[in-house]
Amino acid sequence: MNLFDVFRDQINLILSKLSAEENWPSHVDLSSFTVELPREAKHGDLTTNAAMILAKPLGQPPHRIAARIAEQLLLLPNIIKAEIAGPGFINVTLSASQWQQQLQYILQTDERYGDCNIGLGKIINVEIVSANPTGPLHTGHSRNAVLGDAIAALLQKVGYQVCREYYINDAGGQIDALARSVHVRYREALGHSISPEDFKDGMYGGDYLVPVGKKLAQEFGDKYLTAPESSWISLFKKTTIDAMMNDIRNDLASLGVHIDTFVSEAELVAAGGVEKVLEILDKKGDLYTGILVPPKGHTDEDWEQREQTLFQSTKYGDDVDRAVKKSDGSWTYFAGDIAYHMDKFRRGFTDMINVFGADHGGYTKRITAAVSAITGGAGKLEIITTQLVNFLENGVPVKMSKRAGVFITLREVVERVGKDSARFMMLSRRQDMQIDFDFAKVLEQSRDNPVFYIQYAHARICSVLRHGRTIFPETSDLSSANLALLNDPCEIEMIKILSNWPRQVEVSAVNREPHRITNYLYDVASAFHALWNKGKDNSQLRFIEPDNMEITMARQALIKGVLIVLANGLHLFGITPVQEMR
Repeated sequence: MNLFDVFRDQINLILSKLSAEENWPSHVDLSSFTVELPREAKHGDLTTNAAMILAKPLGQPPHRIAARIAEQLLLLPNIIKAEIAGPGFINVTLSASQWQQQLQYILQTDERYGDCNIGLGKIINVEIVSANPTGPLHTGHSRNAVLGDAIAALLQKVGYQVCREYYINDAGGQIDALARSVHVRYREALGHSISPEDFKDGMYGGDYLVPVGKKLAQEFGDKYLTAPESSWISLFKKTTIDAMMNDIRNDLASLGVHIDTFVSEAELVAAGGVEKVLEILDKKGDLYTGILVPPKGHTDEDWEQREQTLFQSTKYGDDVDRAVKKSDGSWTYFAGDIAYHMDKFRRGFTDMINVFGADHGGYTKRITAAVSAITGGAGKLEIITTQLVNFLENGVPVKMSKRAGVFITLREVVERVGKDSARFMMLSRRQDMQIDFDFAKVLEQSRDNPVFYIQYAHARICSVLRHGRTIFPETSDLSSANLALLNDPCEIEMIKILSNWPRQVEVSAVNREPHRITNYLYDVASAFHALWNKGKDNSQLRFIEPDNMEITMARQALIKGVLIVLANGLHLFGITPVQEMR
């Protein structure tokens, strides 16, 4: 059991004892307190707010309750201090033996260290990327992809069943424009000259469509060269979407992102999904005919100054009502998205997370309102919006435009820096903060490059463990190591840092904040490198003592614990821990 759970159980037992002794009311919840690390090391090893949580329901001063709890804590063999601070926090200092036991737990649980079951096996849908299939994935999609994948991995580690999903927007006017763009490339492949003026009305002029045009030319010759659009547009749409989605799947795989389910908007629409969900909203009285006021400060592609069918999204917390059917009878994009989320709900996903790019920030309220309406409040949708990634090329930001075909692709990023570095950097900051992705820095082998610094720590430990086994073959099995020999303050401090791993996982999963893990791993690596340097300055702290097998085994066990945490953290985010640095 991890240290936080051990301490929580001890407090639970104390509270149960005090409740019986003092006849506390049975309705008082004795389990809603928290166990945290103090903000400052001088305040001890762990802190709890149990006394403050219980003060109001018990009608007692928090300091009185804290004093009773602290009195009982001091009777436990693993606690050497229990002090009351501020309004009623209880700060405890643990014995060295408690930390040594924690290291033993880390070694025993190994790759399962940090697992928990707060998810209770509940299923949850995480929609990631869902980029329009109008071209290759660009660098803006890479952060969305990695963040969503990391959040899904965190949720799995804490006990959820996760479905990673991609919604293919393969219906609507943009797909028609895509097919027309490919027809231009088809003409080009047949030897006809083309010009930039051929790409108009929202068409896509990128060179990435050239191979699709050639494929169609090889397969059909000039059959569709002068044929009416109605005879070829369906074929061209399907061929192009298939080609783009194949590239997208390959690009995601190169980034280590694997999607469980792909859902087609076109198939959903063809199956009557939009009509069905709007019928539900109509029966609830949530649809009406009206004219919306123009949006302020930004454009809304579904707005028009004519009567439309509108959804009363303000009834469910949105700022304005939203159009679901245009005056010409066609569905809005929003209507399709409502149908899609109803489809998720019908497939059993009451909990849903959507990871959107920065350009979808204004979409949050309308879609959460829609989910609330169509599920009767039973469905919960959480929107996570990522900010931009600024890619620098020789110190100059690269502008991106999918329509013009001028952009850095996700594939180029992976080819230049590798999957591991790309993933780590995309998770290095909070999702609501922009990232400056400097290619030179990401490839730099220094402390300023966090992924290198962490990988270097992992490789160093592997090297020390190998060297230790050549001197003492017995160290290949560290289960019998005498961990009581690890009593130097810097060794205990290293174990304290490792003991925080389960808490980091849980908090990161609950708050959907993978950057907490990358920051923590950097701290672990930094602490290990500092311990290494202390061994260079003080021979008594070296990881290998050629004349002392016992202390060598104990310290090999310590750094094996560091290795376990680093490897678990890297594996969690799809990054391969390296055994040797090249």
